[in-house]
Amino acid sequence: MKLSMKPSTPIRVMLVLTLLLAPALAFAQGRGRSDRYDETFRKYSKRYFGPAYDWREFKAQGLAESNLDSTAHSGVGARGVMQLMPTTFREIASHNPEIRRMINDPEWNIAAGISYDRRLWCQWESDSVTMHRREFMFASYNAGRGTILGAQAAARARNLDARLWPNIEQVAPSVPRWRYRETLGYVHRIDGHLSKLDDRGRLLASPP
Repeated sequence: MKLSMKPSTPIRVMLVLTLLLAPALAFAQGRGRSDRYDETFRKYSKRYFGPAYDWREFKAQGLAESNLDSTAHSGVGARGVMQLMPTTFREIASHNPEIRRMINDPEWNIAAGISYDRRLWCQWESDSVTMHRREFMFASYNAGRGTILGAQAAARARNLDARLWPNIEQVAPSVPRWRYRETLGYVHRIDGHLSKLDDRGRLLASPP
């Protein structure tokens, strides 16, 4: 008896529906994954920056750091959603008794990252940085505050206002031992991720 290799009509219909619905299902699943830590970002943004601060900036930072992957582990040892070095995490935890668990726990990794952001935010405020303080904060998170202080010194040497981030971008190539392309790109990526989040912090749908 000759067997037909052609799928039956019900099977063909199911295959067509699967192909048509796959992109929408993938997007929905992606949104679910991207939203899983929203409450944590809201909670610790409010705790360390107050209710008026836009918590989505820290979600955008987490997207830039690890794409919100709690298992992310960089080649130099940074870990978790916020890509913290273990030594940095321990130092932050020592000043925040509420951070009780390990660096790999996503809640405490996010909490420590935002706490570290708060420390940098306050340091730049004390240095009279106001207009572009968020850029200085995120750049310091990536490259270290000492590196950005060195960039400020380079700006002053050119008689530029070292409190303005565009001037730091201008002198960046002249700052020794600074992988400035990485840092400047990092700040721009955070802005890019933020622009893709709606008012509730959810990823906007990509254009068809």
